[in-house]
Amino acid sequence: MVYFVSTPIGNLKDISLRALEVLRAAGVIFCEDTRHSLKLLNAYEIKKPLLSCHKFNEREASERIIAEAQSGKNVAIISDAGMPVISDPGNIVCGELKRAGVEYTIIPGANAFLSALVLSALPADRFAFLGFLPDKQGERRRFLEKYKSLDLTLCFHAAPQDVDRYIADMFAVFGDRRASAVREITKVHEEAISFTLAGGLEGEKRGEYVLIVEGAAEAENALNSLSEREHIAHYMAQGMDKKSAVKQAAKDRGVPKSDLYKFGIDL
Repeated sequence: MVYFVSTPIGNLKDISLRALEVLRAAGVIFCEDTRHSLKLLNAYEIKKPLLSCHKFNEREASERIIAEAQSGKNVAIISDAGMPVISDPGNIVCGELKRAGVEYTIIPGANAFLSALVLSALPADRFAFLGFLPDKQGERRRFLEKYKSLDLTLCFHAAPQDVDRYIADMFAVFGDRRASAVREITKVHEEAISFTLAGGLEGEKRGEYVLIVEGAAEAENALNSLSEREHIAHYMAQGMDKKSAVKQAAKDRGVPKSDLYKFGIDL
């Protein structure tokens, strides 16, 4: 059997009894970084063969995982922190296991973005996890445009050096919204800082962040439910000239202005 095992995201005591049981019974453990995983295993006096499975060798590692499982071994797969596959290696492995007919299961546990969602105090009844954003600004803004109209709380991962530019691009695409920056989850210096996209996040950025951003307002979603012509007419009725109305409607809908010009010709 192959087990995807969730590991602590900060406090090592957040490991589950079942996770420890599986790790102790495993014939081999695959992990992102053997040096990092050794800290967890040494804390619980678990000594097992460690093999790497990271984003650069995941397909090759899948072959070894399948071979080990088919030989009769219990195989454990862990990431550096949290649930494997979720913004971590493992998804390719899942696909290869399915294709090979090798049974696998999960040992649930700590997860950073769900913990951050609770700490943010933003609406948690409906949400979308979008992970890390693209590196290039143009691609990042185009990605955000696809989700700007969702009336769901949006959850992102961000490295400290990316936090300010992520927030700037979110403001450019979403407009002003409430947000929360959560870091050091389950650790001594855990904090969840509420802010607005317009105001940005003050202070030095240290450690990995989860950014939680409130979803689109109902009014914004209502506009996007209009026809293209009705959408443009709405802004013209508010006093905008046709060119500005087309531009704003295009921004609302996440499409190029050229796509909407034809709908405003007779307005």
